[in-house]
Amino acid sequence: MTMPAPARPSHAATATLHCLDPRTAQPHRPDGDVRIKFAVAQALAQRRIGFHYQQVVRADRPSFVAFHEMLVRMRLPSGEVVPAGVFMPAVERTSLGREIDRLALSHALDLLAAQPDLRVSVNMSPLTMGDEGWLALFEQAAAARRDALGRLILEVTETEAIRDVDQTRDFMDHVRAAGVAFALDDFGAGATGFRHFRDLRFDMVKIDGAFVEGVANTPDAQVLVECLMAVGRHFEMLTVAERVEHPADAAWLAKLGIDCLQGYLYGRPVAEIAGEDAELSGPLAAAG
Repeated sequence: MTMPAPARPSHAATATLHCLDPRTAQPHRPDGDVRIKFAVAQALAQRRIGFHYQQVVRADRPSFVAFHEMLVRMRLPSGEVVPAGVFMPAVERTSLGREIDRLALSHALDLLAAQPDLRVSVNMSPLTMGDEGWLALFEQAAAARRDALGRLILEVTETEAIRDVDQTRDFMDHVRAAGVAFALDDFGAGATGFRHFRDLRFDMVKIDGAFVEGVANTPDAQVLVECLMAVGRHFEMLTVAERVEHPADAAWLAKLGIDCLQGYLYGRPVAEIAGEDAELSGPLAAAG
């Protein structure tokens, strides 16, 4: 299955994105992050921050949707939709990042309450683990939306998760008691803290897409993916391969024994979830 290439932005939208994207900002423009922060603050005030969803499927049965990952998006005044990678690096360590994480949790809880068969994963920064507003939303949900929390997965990037292991462990213990599951995102991309795995006990690892793209024809990548999967299996964590775009890679990963696949081969992020998710089996289901 070959997915069509994404539509190119208009010339005007491209110019706007160029101004906002820190990856294309020129070195002599130190105001780049300031402009992005202003754009995000304005979007929050005008309710132009929203979410798209990408399905994650079982490797052995791709028609079976295990869960959806919720991805933050910003809609520009022009109508152009901007992905998180354009603006989140500039705001994730600011109060705007905390506000977006609170918005994501609130949105996910509403979505899970409205669709009882749905399971959703939400990205969050470890900086939010000490945010009073986020924790207040969580405590309210723990009292009134217990079933929704049991179908929520929180994704934390590998490097950030081990930056303050004690805080991460305390937070995970508290939140997991309400039925929430945890995923270690971009596994293998950062400074892998294997010594912390025994303490943190994530329910799921998402193998970074840099190792997955072209893995069927890349022996070096195959060795790395096999090692990462072996670590996940040893610690009884569900394994997900990210950025799966080619049938040959999907077939190789399924034969290896990866539990779930995520990528354009199975669908791009969309504004609405169609249909209902099936129940997830295995260690993640037990955790939730």
